[in-house]
Amino acid sequence: MITIEIYGLDQYIVGELSREMTPNLAKLYEVEEDDINFIAPNCMFFHNGIDQTSWNILIKVFAPMKVNVLQDQVASFISESIGEVAINKNIEFYYYSQDNRYSYINDDYPLYITKNNIVNEYDEHDDEDFDDEHEELEEGDEEGQIYTGNIFKDFNPGN
Repeated sequence: MITIEIYGLDQYIVGELSREMTPNLAKLYEVEEDDINFIAPNCMFFHNGIDQTSWNILIKVFAPMKVNVLQDQVASFISESIGEVAINKNIEFYYYSQDNRYSYINDDYPLYITKNNIVNEYDEHDDEDFDDEHEELEEGDEEGQIYTGNIFKDFNPGN
């Protein structure tokens, strides 16, 4: 398992980078794409009290000891792939022994959520219920109109 944490970039950008970089990282490391994961902490990068987010980023790569010979190639690939999304990039590598890693996988479920197995929040039945609930409007109500009246007109602070 190879985990890449990126500090100082927007989470949605890291998500997009993950989609773009995973196939090539898997080829470089000679592993399956399922062995590559990205983490985007919800954080900001500061120096001397000034926000550096997207100006300076820190990338931490956690990988098995056996792939440390690829470090230079991987560092170059990551830097080039991120490109101008970040101005200054720092990449740190952390290696672990496979003996120090444990995985507990629930075989009742797929390993990852994908486009093919994701459950939509609403199915056809939910859409019908939603439409039925919103068909009947109060007299004088117009769908999509903002209420501009006084919602406090019946409120009496003395009671």
